[in-house]
Amino acid sequence: MEPEFVNLTPENLANEHLSCIIRVKKPHPGVEAKRAWLADRLREGHVFRKLQVKDPVFIEYAPLETAWVPIVGDNYLYVYCLWAYGASKGKGYGRALMEYCLADAREQGKAGVCMLGSKKQKSWLSDQSFAKKFGFEAVDATDDGYELLALSFDGTVPTFTPRAKAQRIERDELTIYYDFQCPYVPGHIATVQRYCEENGVPLTLIQVDSLQAAKDLPCVFNNWAVFYKGKFETVNLLDTAYLKRILKK
Repeated sequence: MEPEFVNLTPENLANEHLSCIIRVKKPHPGVEAKRAWLADRLREGHVFRKLQVKDPVFIEYAPLETAWVPIVGDNYLYVYCLWAYGASKGKGYGRALMEYCLADAREQGKAGVCMLGSKKQKSWLSDQSFAKKFGFEAVDATDDGYELLALSFDGTVPTFTPRAKAQRIERDELTIYYDFQCPYVPGHIATVQRYCEENGVPLTLIQVDSLQAAKDLPCVFNNWAVFYKGKFETVNLLDTAYLKRILKK
């Protein structure tokens, strides 16, 4: 039997697994936070399409106008995540998911599809080289190497907001902006909080809790953004080793 693709809906959200963290068997705070976040987003045209297998195989995208990212454009879709991992990797499922998204964009009469990329950073971002095989190309960039990748159907392109390209804030202490689009976020927040409390490191956590707050962010963002000494560091979720490297700067 061929594996089945399923789209999350308000009706099935409570009973379907969230593919990105399917391997966790016990209750997980990030999963429930993600479900709550999705419950509102699905009504806005957000799509979470997954393969019914015990591996993370899914795509997640939304109309750019309601996507919680500091990117603006007319009539685009924004891809948050595209994963095909574990035993299901290399079987064409990633291609099938991307093709579904592109077909959906064309059927809706969208101007194109976009996603966050980077010249240097690859972890915690969807596979940029894979996207470029479909024709995605860099249409905007920050001075520190983050890129906005887009596949335009009509010649128009989206852009980072001017404030996002600044990549600076006034605070010197470790500062993290986050939302609950990613179910791994609560666990990494707990890791950072524990380390900072144990080592006397000042920490400011800022939950991005609305679309307006996301569009007005002072940096690129997919669901997480880290600053230290006023300078943007990464959209990577932090483990202790990575955090120590940042704090040594």
